[in-house]
Amino acid sequence: MNRGMGRAGKALKQVLKSYGISQNKVAVALGVDRSIVFRWFHEQTDPTGETIADIVKVLKEIEPAAAQKFVEVYLGELIKDEDEEPL
Repeated sequence: MNRGMGRAGKALKQVLKSYGISQNKVAVALGVDRSIVFRWFHEQTDPTGETIADIVKVLKEIEPAAAQKFVEVYLGELIKDEDEEPL
């Protein structure tokens, strides 16, 4: 399995729970079916890079602090993974 799989979903789940934002609200704002957000949320599929940028935009409209946290968690996971590479 791809080590990066689910990273965006994990960040999304953490942020939506922390800020009390529904999956449906994100789906409506993105103009996608709620089942798509559900699959990201449960780390079954990953959004594309372009979609991740769209997620940040809609979170910014819903709750700016949530958008900031999403980026921090998502990029933090990226950086942490890099640090854990064996030498």
